[in-house]
Amino acid sequence: MTSPDLHLEPSQRVLTGLIGRDILASRSPWLHEKEADAQGLRLLYTLLDFSARGWKDTALPEVLDSAQHLGFAGVNVTFPFKQAILPYLDALSPGAQRIGAVNTVSFADGKRTGFNTDVTGFSESFTQSLPDAALTCAVQLGAGGAGSATAQALLESGVQRLIIFDSEPQKCLALVKKLKAEFGTSRAAAGDDLARAASIADGILNATPVGMTKLPGLPLPAALIEPRHWVADIVYFPLETELLREAKHRGCRTLNGSGMAIHQAAGAFEIFTGLRPDRERMQKSFVDFVSGPVVQAA
Repeated sequence: MTSPDLHLEPSQRVLTGLIGRDILASRSPWLHEKEADAQGLRLLYTLLDFSARGWKDTALPEVLDSAQHLGFAGVNVTFPFKQAILPYLDALSPGAQRIGAVNTVSFADGKRTGFNTDVTGFSESFTQSLPDAALTCAVQLGAGGAGSATAQALLESGVQRLIIFDSEPQKCLALVKKLKAEFGTSRAAAGDDLARAASIADGILNATPVGMTKLPGLPLPAALIEPRHWVADIVYFPLETELLREAKHRGCRTLNGSGMAIHQAAGAFEIFTGLRPDRERMQKSFVDFVSGPVVQAA
């Protein structure tokens, strides 16, 4: 893998980017660059898409090295590297350490520090959009890096019992063990009967990649979705996933992934630049991107 030749002066521009797979449809460049423009800052946000560039997962440390050596302020991290990146960092924020996953890395002072803005991103979106949601019991699908953050957020938001499912049982058990240690043994459980769990749950959260443009489909059988459920999805491209479309059809209250994307981006922007972002302006930028004929360079 060869590093891009950018020849940029750190005093002139802030370099950031996103590390992940199949991310060329990401709204992150638009969100970060538009907010920087509004604050009189020149920020360049690069998509380091392992799939599009033909890189193997084992190239992760080399990509980090290259970004740091080129003078990046930091990078965002998404699927499938939110947990895989941990061994290559020098330090973790308390939140990232507690969750065991990172979505933002700062290269300040020559040190790689991992943060997680997904927790606050989802919490803010959830409480704003579903302020009176029933929280006695919820089902979460997915126990990966994003799932670790949303599980934390749901329990902090007041969910009394969270039942988690994942295609990799050991990953699910590891997450539940962490949550029990922090919130108590009755608050989290690894599920073994999805139909039963859905029948007693107030809400369902998809924290898996299922539903993304690259991975269409439903993360659970449609028959398990009931009108009384609130249904949330962290996926935001497409904005209306098959899960949310099905849930709306059945009369459910729904929450798409845009709010989480905006709030986590705002948190990352502040880490990269030291500037406080205007979240309402970022929300408008996101809406403009989705509704308008915006042309975005990859």
